[in-house]
Formats: sequence, structure tokens, C-alpha cells
Amino acid sequence: MLTTLSDRQQISAIATGGAKTMNANGNQQPSYMPALVVLTSLFFMWGFITSLNDILIPHLKAIFTLSYTQAMLIQFSFFGAYFVMSLPSGYLVEKLGYRRGIIIGLSTAGVACLGFYPAASMQSYPLFLAALFVLASGITLLQVAANPYVTVLGPPATAASRLNLTQAFNSVGTTVGPFLGSMFILTVATTAGSPVDTASEIETVQGPYLILAGLLFAIALVFAQFKLPVVKGTDATTAPADDHNVPSVWKHSHLVLGAVAIFTYVGAEVAIGSFLVNFMAQPEVGGLTEQAAGRYLSLYWGGAMLGRFIGSAVLRTVKPGYVLAFNAACAIALLLIAMSVAGKVAMWAVLGIGLFNSIMFPTIFTLGVARLGRHTGEGSGVLCMAIVGGAIMPVVQGYFADTIGLLSSFFVPALCYAYIVFYGLKGHIVRSVPHSEVSAGATRANM
Repeated sequence: MLTTLSDRQQISAIATGGAKTMNANGNQQPSYMPALVVLTSLFFMWGFITSLNDILIPHLKAIFTLSYTQAMLIQFSFFGAYFVMSLPSGYLVEKLGYRRGIIIGLSTAGVACLGFYPAASMQSYPLFLAALFVLASGITLLQVAANPYVTVLGPPATAASRLNLTQAFNSVGTTVGPFLGSMFILTVATTAGSPVDTASEIETVQGPYLILAGLLFAIALVFAQFKLPVVKGTDATTAPADDHNVPSVWKHSHLVLGAVAIFTYVGAEVAIGSFLVNFMAQPEVGGLTEQAAGRYLSLYWGGAMLGRFIGSAVLRTVKPGYVLAFNAACAIALLLIAMSVAGKVAMWAVLGIGLFNSIMFPTIFTLGVARLGRHTGEGSGVLCMAIVGGAIMPVVQGYFADTIGLLSSFFVPALCYAYIVFYGLKGHIVRSVPHSEVSAGATRANM
């Protein structure tokens, strides 16, 4: 049943994030759909921006004649920002609130995109790395603010479903980003030749990132005008009854174990994606050219996008922990098949992992911040800090690829997924903090 507001009042309510719906008793309840729609744009944008790193790596590697190690500083600068800035972002969100945190994050990312212009003009690789660090810092703040906010915009039972749905649009961004990036950034780079050509090639970065800066600032203005609904579930009322005065977020075991799960998941996903083109080009696997393998790579990210839409529906009826454990077990099975049989079967098995990766990050995140109460913002920062796994695990797998072979090195992500099975079955369970620690925290709080 619709509310009794007039059409004009309904439009005004939706525009300010304050639309109402009727419950079974005829009472007005807030509708969070307008806020979720606006928040979805954030997920798309940071997916789009993050995936452009895959275009920047070959582009800047060729322009600056970098080694592979030097080129990978792009990923280290980007993912390193998550480790450095996640906890400060969590404190900032707790101080200023979700809306202001989102506006600051968007503005920071916009300023960083502007930084690509002087970096290209000066042909300075260190400036590019600095701009990438600042860009990732802004995105980190967006994630710290937006992810937990989506989880509390509605019933707790469907929090994982909502976050998976918004993360599905993040996957849309990761799918579209490389396609458009290759069109506007890499096309000129294929004609590299003289120093004059090099100067013009590096400038191809400027236009796309100026456009991104304009979009980020525009979205920030929208959020500045949009009145996000205040959700009671973001304060201490959602914490367990004996947990209000817990002095540290690190006392929540399901959060700490969740941070390890985020570390292993992001590490596994980035490692697989980083080696997938070379993997499919192996004669004993696909025997593809790198160009052909690159096109197949879109199936990996497309599977993640499809899986998140499916997962959003499944998680409305199945417990998130069970879905997480099942998907991680399927990923392990596909990796074992790939390492055992090689050939085209191995290629399609690894590509299929994208489908099962789909729900892992949002589901782990939802389970990790469950019932943190006043520590929710700080807990979100802890989980986002663990994204640094994307900078570390590919290096670990790279070491084994050099020593035992690329195909065998996929045991590294398999071990990562094994831990995620544990977290889905046992590690995510919320356990009460010992009463002595709660009492000690309450005593210190009252001093």
C-alpha cells in the first residue's frame, strides 16, 4: 500500500531520501530505496576506477620503460592506501557521519584524478604513484562509509543481500572500466615510436581522468544535497546487551577473523586475475595469444557481476555463512581441477572462479561488522585495511610461479579459499566478550 502523501510530497520525500512506506499496522516507515539507488553509484564508480589500473600498468610500463616490478608499484601504491588509510577513515566516519565521509571521499578521489594531469605533463612516474595513492585513499573512505551504511539500511536479515546487490554494480564498473580504458588510453599507445609520440601517448591519460574528476565532484554535490536517512542501527543499540562498553574493536573475534578472510579473499582474487592472461597463454593450458586471453578475461569479471545479482536473491533465503562456505569450496574444487588436468578444462575452470568470487567480499564484510554497535565505523576500517592482501598474495604466488611453475602456484589461492570456508562455517559467529573485559572497559569509560 502506498503512503497517503500527495504526489508532490512523495517527490520531495524521495529527493531528500525520506520516502515513506506503510507497514502492516498502517504506520509510516522510512523507505531506504532512494538512498540505496544513490549509494549504488558509488559502488559503480570505485569499481570502474579500480579496474583502470589494469590499463595503466601496460600503458605506463611502455612509456617509462619500466620493469615488471616497477610497474607493479601501481598496485602497491593503490592497495597500500587501504592499509594506511582504512583505520583513519573509520575514525573519521565515526566523527563526521556517513554522508560527510562519503562527500570527503568523493572530493579526495576527484582531486587525485586532477593530479593525473600534471603527472602526465611532467612525465613523472612518481607523481602518478602519488596520485594513485591519494585516489585510493578517497576510495578507501568511500568504502569505509558506504559498505556498513548499506548493511544498516533495512532489516538485518537481508543486509548481505543488499550489499551483494550494490556490489553487483561495482562489478559492472570493473567490467566496463577496462573496455573504455583500452579505447581511450591504450589505442594511441600502440603507435609508440618517437619521443614526441611518447609525450602525446602519456597525455591520453589526462582526458579520461579529468572526466572522472568532474563526475566525482558532481556526485559529491548530489550527496551534499541528498539527505541520507538516519538509521538507528548504526549506533550502540545494535550491539549485544553486554557489549556496550567494550573498550576495543579488536575484542570482537568475528571481526578480526573477518579481516583475515578479507585479506585472503582479495589476495586470491587479485592473484588469479593478475596471472590469468599468462595462465591462458601457456601452451599446456589454452595456448592463446595475450590479446585473445585478454578478451577471455572479461568472462572472469562478468561471472563475478552475474554471481552478485544471483547471490543477492539467494542470500534472502539462505544463511550468508553457508553461501560463503559453499562458494569458497567450489573455488577450491575448480583450482584443484585446473592443477590436475591442465588444458582447456583448466582454463575454463579458473575462469569459472569469478562466478563464485562474486558474493565473497560483501558477505564477509556483512558478517564481520555484525553487531559491532558503536564500533561499526572503526570495524569497517579494519576490514578495508585488510584489502592490502591484494598487494601481498600476488607476490607470494609469483614466487611459487617462478620456482615450481605457474600451474602449480595456484595452490596459494586455494589455501586462501580454504580459510574462507572456515570463516563461513565457524569464524563469523558472534561471541560474547568476557564480562571482566566489558567491566574493565566500562570502568575506564567512566573515569
